[in-house]
Amino acid sequence: MIGQERRSAGRDAALSVIGMTSIESVTLEVADPSAADRFYAAAFGLGDRLRLRASAAPTTGYRGFTLSLTVSRPATVKAFFDSAVAADATVVKPVAKSFWGYGGVLQAPDGTIWKIATSEKKDIGPATRQVDQIVLLLGVTDMTASKRFYVEHGLTVAKSFGRKYVEFAADSGSVKLGLYGRRALAKDAGVPADGTGSHRIAIDSDAGSFTDPDGFAWQAVPALAG
Repeated sequence: MIGQERRSAGRDAALSVIGMTSIESVTLEVADPSAADRFYAAAFGLGDRLRLRASAAPTTGYRGFTLSLTVSRPATVKAFFDSAVAADATVVKPVAKSFWGYGGVLQAPDGTIWKIATSEKKDIGPATRQVDQIVLLLGVTDMTASKRFYVEHGLTVAKSFGRKYVEFAADSGSVKLGLYGRRALAKDAGVPADGTGSHRIAIDSDAGSFTDPDGFAWQAVPALAG
C-alpha cells in the first residue's frame, strides 16, 4: 500500500511538472535587430511571442527549423503572406491549395523560414490579423532520442507518428513544438537540406536552460520589459 502511494505521488508530481512546461516565445538571432523588428511588425505583428537579439554567429543555408503561423481561413493566409512579401520577404512556395488545406512558405530577410497555413480550403469570412497558433518545428537527426529528451524535460506528447513526427501539447497562447526529421522538414519547406553553423534561434520557456541533442538552445523566459 505504501509503495502504491509513493508511485501515485511520483506520478502526480511528474504531471505537475509537465503541466507547467510551456514555450512562451522564441528568440531569433539576427544581424540587424532594428531592421528585423521593422519587418516582423509590418509582416506579422506577433508582439512578445517573438523576440530578437543581435548575433553574428556563423551560419549558412538551412538552419534546421521552421516557424509556422496557423490561421482560420485562406483570406488571412493571403493577407499575412502579402504583408510579409511587401516588407521584403522572399517567396519560397506561393500560397496554394493542397490536400491538407491552404498555405505558403516564405523566408524573412533575416533568413528564418516561415509557413503560413490554414486547414480550411474555403473562406467563411474576411481576412483578419488573428494568429491561432505559432508552431515551431525542429528538424532532428534521431527522432526517438529527441522525443525521449523532451519528455524527460517536462513536455507532454500530444501526437506521435513513429520516427516521422512528434507534436507536444501546448497551452493556449504558448508556442507549439513539433519534431520532424531534418531532411523531411527541409523538403516540406521547399529548401535544400544542407546547412551548417548556428541555428540562430533560442527557445524561451519555463523548463530552464539546456541544449537539445541537435544543438537547439533553450533558455529561461526573459523578464518582460517595463
